[in-house]
Amino acid sequence: MTVNRALRVRLTHETEEATASGVYGIIVGAAVLVAGHGESVRDVVVAVLVTLLVYWAAERYARIVAERIHQGRRPARHVIREQLTAGWEIVTASGLPLLVLILVRLSGARLITAEIVSLACSTLLLAVAGWRIGANGRLSTGERVQCTVVAGMFGVVLIILKTLLH
Repeated sequence: MTVNRALRVRLTHETEEATASGVYGIIVGAAVLVAGHGESVRDVVVAVLVTLLVYWAAERYARIVAERIHQGRRPARHVIREQLTAGWEIVTASGLPLLVLILVRLSGARLITAEIVSLACSTLLLAVAGWRIGANGRLSTGERVQCTVVAGMFGVVLIILKTLLH
């Protein structure tokens, strides 16, 4: 498996919604790293995962409720089952940044250092997603660079915020 193939599997999913959920999950997971004040890597990982699970549940609930409102009837069981088995990318997309967090901390680095390296990983994933968005959107090289910079800036802003807060 080439690096490009590994990134494609990591960043691009079967549907637009799944890919968007993954990008959103990386951003939310990184934001929790910034705002969190865990005393240990375990605390931080739990905070990120619980927050992402709450976001996933809230999104799924909102979709089910919205369907009922707009269709004027209770969603069918298969629709509820589909909603409850979809969107997991919001949680799983933060797997690599969390793994980086754990490995850097286990290597002996301070927790804040591990968090910043994890945020750098998230930033890289976002930038690569921006580049891939440009490829699939048939954009020019300049437009792809713009997409990459915009996507990566989410992570850069979070890294700056983390360093200012701690």
